[in-house]
Amino acid sequence: MDEQELKAAYGRLGIAPATYDYGARVLDGLRGRFADIDRTAEYNQAKVLDAMRRNRVSAAHFAATTGYGYNDDGRDTLERVYADVFRTEAALVRPQITCGTHALTVALSANLLPGDELLSPVGAPYDTLEEVIGIRDSRCSLKEYGVSYAQANLNPDGTFNYPAIRAAIGERTKLITIQRSKGYDTRPSFSVAQIGELITFCRSVKPDVKIMVDNCYGEFVEPLEPSDVGADMVVGSLIKNPGGGLAPIGGYICGTAECVERCAYRLSAPGLGQEVGANLGLMPAFYQGLFLAPTVTAGALKGAVFAASLYEPLGFRCVPAAAEPRHDIIQAVTLGSAAAMSAFCAGIQSAAPVDSYVTPVPGDMPGYDAPVIMAAGAFVQGSSIELSADGPMRPPYAVYFQGGLTWYHAKTGILLSLQKLLDAGLAQLP
Repeated sequence: MDEQELKAAYGRLGIAPATYDYGARVLDGLRGRFADIDRTAEYNQAKVLDAMRRNRVSAAHFAATTGYGYNDDGRDTLERVYADVFRTEAALVRPQITCGTHALTVALSANLLPGDELLSPVGAPYDTLEEVIGIRDSRCSLKEYGVSYAQANLNPDGTFNYPAIRAAIGERTKLITIQRSKGYDTRPSFSVAQIGELITFCRSVKPDVKIMVDNCYGEFVEPLEPSDVGADMVVGSLIKNPGGGLAPIGGYICGTAECVERCAYRLSAPGLGQEVGANLGLMPAFYQGLFLAPTVTAGALKGAVFAASLYEPLGFRCVPAAAEPRHDIIQAVTLGSAAAMSAFCAGIQSAAPVDSYVTPVPGDMPGYDAPVIMAAGAFVQGSSIELSADGPMRPPYAVYFQGGLTWYHAKTGILLSLQKLLDAGLAQLP
């Protein structure tokens, strides 16, 4: 197939020849970056395979269980695999965990007691955690159960404010939560090395403090995970990176045996813990999704690098910048207007294999304080390892692009997002 045939195929998807040519020029400068991403994926693939081999995964582990789920060897083996991949003492990996926010809530509520204080040394948490913590009043929040909250804001350049963190760590500080990804913010995401330095500092101030890392969107982006550099718990969602696009639901908590045991008691009931929880026939998707996760994450990362490299020369601020290292799969693009956000998301939606004919519109969503626009034509509802883009409709009107089960799908979505902006007169090719 020659270049003209490929260009014609993209044309049938709605991408004009000039847009395709601009994308091709951008890609010419990314071959080295893509090779680096592939090397990391290869390392992480070996790590996952090694964990599955050492735990003697077999077809018998794919059997479905129902009811109480007693003696579910497939579920228990999967948790040992996760513990080995993340190099932790234990893991809790369950379809009963409905989303990333739920996983984080389980981890926090299980390891904080009335009178304890939770500290965020990286500024405000992700929007949906505000009601969990009690920053915004909500029934059953940590605040309602007598857990207080403290926060140390980042420096203006996005680095850790160590004097403020030292001052915030007090006698009641029981658990420190570190959000690896930027969330709905335009700050940089944190590398595993940066998180390790922060953990070391916090422990120098209070050696017995527990430290949890919200690892959402960061799994398999780097060779190491936060659990490799001292985190007591790493927490995430299976419909993000580690599910590989196959997991239809679920979340994970990997960490010390003590922390994970408490999380299991909170998820089910005191005295029951990890003994109950049927797998409901989801084991093949969970195992195979984890196996594919390093490669799927690499495709999403290439999409993020391409998006920044495409939009930055057009005058749009990108976080991370096109040439910066990557620590999660999210690419923030500040578009400057509600109209531009809507056009961008319309392009992503038009590239979807599911609901491509739908036009995204802003709407109120639980856990958010502003209307949110979301583009996602996914096989799994809300799966953000699949091609998606979203953001709150408020200044500076930044959209957060992530995912793509394959690099080629991510590329198509990004080109279509730009095409919609060009068609609306909201961007101009150089």
